[in-house]
Amino acid sequence: MSELRRLLAIMARLRDPERGCPWDRAQSFATIAPHTVEEAYEAYDAIQRGDMPALVDELGDLLFQIVFHAQLGREAGAFDFDDVARAIADKMVRRHPHVFGDRAAPDAAERARSWEDSKAAERAARDPRSGALDGVALALPALSRAAKLQRRAARVGFDWPDIAPVLAKLREEIAELEAEIGGNSPARTAEEMGDVLFACVNLARRLGADPEDALRAANAKFERRFRRVEALLAAAGR
Repeated sequence: MSELRRLLAIMARLRDPERGCPWDRAQSFATIAPHTVEEAYEAYDAIQRGDMPALVDELGDLLFQIVFHAQLGREAGAFDFDDVARAIADKMVRRHPHVFGDRAAPDAAERARSWEDSKAAERAARDPRSGALDGVALALPALSRAAKLQRRAARVGFDWPDIAPVLAKLREEIAELEAEIGGNSPARTAEEMGDVLFACVNLARRLGADPEDALRAANAKFERRFRRVEALLAAAGR
């Protein structure tokens, strides 16, 4: 805990109006937000590579982003780091009654349903008019957000009964895209392309595949194959 308090003190000093860093003093929630997202992705990248020293470094960078936002909140009189820590601690206790209460431990499927039900109840408590799709962050990567929107809709019964109509819908969207290609409306073509991607995400969800992970794997496969072709061409040109 002493190292955390040291970090909080460093952040406060960086933001000091007289003795702080000009760059840090100039920042706001809005200007820091992109850095927060970037640091989360860099931590994810270190995990994917299995690089533990890099992960320590990247998690530190991500923690610093949280501390930065907490300092901004403290300066605005809105919240501080203790409020952030208290909120997440309370939430974890509330969402794990089988650990911190007397409820029986659920199986994996029941646990997922219970988690989503708890989140829905919290959203309704904040705003009784909230709907099933409320709270899905706009800043999520588009594929991940599409999958989350579809999962939310499916929880209230808005879903295909099986895979067949999902495949039919994908074929329908591809046909509509083909009809627009070469037309006079780039915006309409882009819209149809979006519909194809949304249908692909729906198919991935029904197959139990995370669309971000699936596309990330396809990217890696393409990169490996392209590099092999580059190497062969370079060898042939020697």
